[in-house]
Amino acid sequence: MTDDRKATLVHISGRVQGVSFRIWTKTQAQRFGLTGWVRNEDDGSVTALIAGQDAAVSAMLKQFWNGPAGASVSSVVTEQASLDEAPSDFRITS
Repeated sequence: MTDDRKATLVHISGRVQGVSFRIWTKTQAQRFGLTGWVRNEDDGSVTALIAGQDAAVSAMLKQFWNGPAGASVSSVVTEQASLDEAPSDFRITS
């Protein structure tokens, strides 16, 4: 049996701060059974590390383009990350 788990670092830009994007991300990630973290960046963007089953990660990446009500996402940039970097739960960090 192959392990189809992966981790992805995601950088989301646009109107993504001040619209509860981190709380929304945590809720969505938990819904998909993902682990990782999300944080605001000084430049007004949001960065998240999401880890889990390949299909769940892909579904979450699609959700990032929608975001919560009030968000306006202009870019979602991803890069491969190590599963070792993900915590065992999903956290909002500073």
